[in-house]
Amino acid sequence: MENSQYSAAQILEALQSGDNDVVRSAAFSAGDMGLKEAVPLLCERIKSENIGVQEAAEYGLRKIRGAQSIVELLPLLRSDEAPVRNVAMDILREIGVDSIESMQPYLRDDDPDLRIFIADILGYCLSHQSALLLGDALLKDPEVNVRYQAAVSLGNLAFPESVNDLCQAMHDEEWVQFAVVEALAKIKDPSAINALVQLLPQSSMLVSSAIIDALGGLGDIKTIPLLFNSLENVSVVLRHKIVKAIVQILSGRSLSLLAAKSQERLRAYLLDALSDNDEEIQMAALQGLSAIGKEEASSAILDLATGLDPERKAELYEAAIRAIASIGYNDIVRDALRSEDESRTMIAMEACQLMDDHRPVEEIKNLFWRVSRELQRAAVAEVAQLGSCDDMPFFLSIIDECDDAEVLKSALVFFGNQHTCPDVEDVVFSQLDHRYVDVKEMALEACINLHSANLNARFKERFRSDDAMQRMMAVYALGRYSVTENLTEITEALEDEDPAIRRVAVEAFLNLGGVAERYLPRLLPRLFDEDKDVRVALVDLLGQIGTSAVMPHLVTALRDENEWVRIRAIEALGVNKNAEAVPTLAQMLEHASPMVAFKIIEALGRIGGNVAFSVLLGMMDHEDPEIQHAAADAVAAIQAEQE
Repeated sequence: MENSQYSAAQILEALQSGDNDVVRSAAFSAGDMGLKEAVPLLCERIKSENIGVQEAAEYGLRKIRGAQSIVELLPLLRSDEAPVRNVAMDILREIGVDSIESMQPYLRDDDPDLRIFIADILGYCLSHQSALLLGDALLKDPEVNVRYQAAVSLGNLAFPESVNDLCQAMHDEEWVQFAVVEALAKIKDPSAINALVQLLPQSSMLVSSAIIDALGGLGDIKTIPLLFNSLENVSVVLRHKIVKAIVQILSGRSLSLLAAKSQERLRAYLLDALSDNDEEIQMAALQGLSAIGKEEASSAILDLATGLDPERKAELYEAAIRAIASIGYNDIVRDALRSEDESRTMIAMEACQLMDDHRPVEEIKNLFWRVSRELQRAAVAEVAQLGSCDDMPFFLSIIDECDDAEVLKSALVFFGNQHTCPDVEDVVFSQLDHRYVDVKEMALEACINLHSANLNARFKERFRSDDAMQRMMAVYALGRYSVTENLTEITEALEDEDPAIRRVAVEAFLNLGGVAERYLPRLLPRLFDEDKDVRVALVDLLGQIGTSAVMPHLVTALRDENEWVRIRAIEALGVNKNAEAVPTLAQMLEHASPMVAFKIIEALGRIGGNVAFSVLLGMMDHEDPEIQHAAADAVAAIQAEQE
């Protein structure tokens, strides 16, 4: 039913129809017209068992709003049908502010449930009149649940003027006191914070706990003296919460600004809080000890971390590691590195790794030969990060005596970072002949990282090896060192009998970026290489170069017999937005496999333009719905480019 076609009288008549579709349409029209005369009928339709009718009536009432809607909706709160009550309440939460005076008498109704509903609704009516009515209900209503709801709603409104009423309600039952504390916490006003501080000494332990949580969340530094004064003569549980609140308010390095006596006092309580069962309190204690902890704290934190499951309690475990690291290297950490308990040793090692301190290195080297393989791997990885040339003998002994690939790889990481150490080039180069492939690869990366002219010359010699693996590693290293300086060897490698070496030679030119264009005459024969991986590598290189000179060759690659070569060429043409390729790509669509078709559609979407747009429109009625969807996305991409 359209507003332009039907009068108010016709809408009112339709709302009384027995046809649900007619009623639904009329309800929407009444809302759009703001037809106040329809309010009683719409309220009646809220009771409908037809969800569509009920939703339309709800829409209409939300649109019309006003005092009349509120007056008609309020009686529905007495309904025995929960869905009817809930819909009425939800509408009133949105529009109740239009006539708060209409709801006021219901706060004196004999039915406490009705008073609870009204107290709830008033919490959504952002009006000072609502706050006055709720304050009155909080202090005078005989039903505790009404008073509780009034406190909750005052928190939703968060008007500072309600602080006085909320403070008076702190003498109420504990159930109400909790709601009052939460409400005061939401009123982020100095008067609310002062009220919470004043209420703390006179509250029960449970309510005091809620107040402390609220003060911690508010983060007002003015509450710190009171919280410190509250640490004495309270239960352990409450003291731990106070400690947490202090850390929340004085987060990070601010704790170190406290006076020495205050720090000493707080430090003792932080250590005690580590034993709490609440993980949030433990986290706060760790944060506090990170800032002001001393050596004895390292022991307590190590004890805590040793008892944790690193997977199930990952966040707490990592916080403990960070706290030990923040306190720094000391005798406690040293003793943990010497411990027979490997979990304790591992925790100490993880903390040392964050310290950027060379002192633990000697201890970690000493423990290497007596611990399990897992700990050995962690130890050598850490020394590789923290070590210096002075630690060369340790790593040389690992190379000579250790057979674990992971340990050897960490040793090679160390050697690869020691540019100034003597004989390091000989050590890493020798490992290129190791029997483990992954150790060879790490040795190769270490050689490249050293970037030595001497090693470059040795790789040139190794390029002449009869062993294809050695030649391939040599070409890879020469390409990483300098394509231009090693152009003779890399160009020769383009013709190597081993296809893997030819591929690595092509990939070496990727290190040149766009400059590789000048070497196209040497590279283009590989577009017809017998090995498809070599052809793929060249197509990738042409796509990276991306100049007009390479585009015809990418179009040529569209005719390659191998699907992956064609796919890479399609992707390269799309990335480089080559409009000249559109006719060829469109022609390919006719006989393309689904995978190639998707790539062509994606490329056309990137290239854009009238021709690509027309081709994609033609694909939107394809028999394959997935291709239809891909074409639609590509069309949308072209349209977005035009906006």
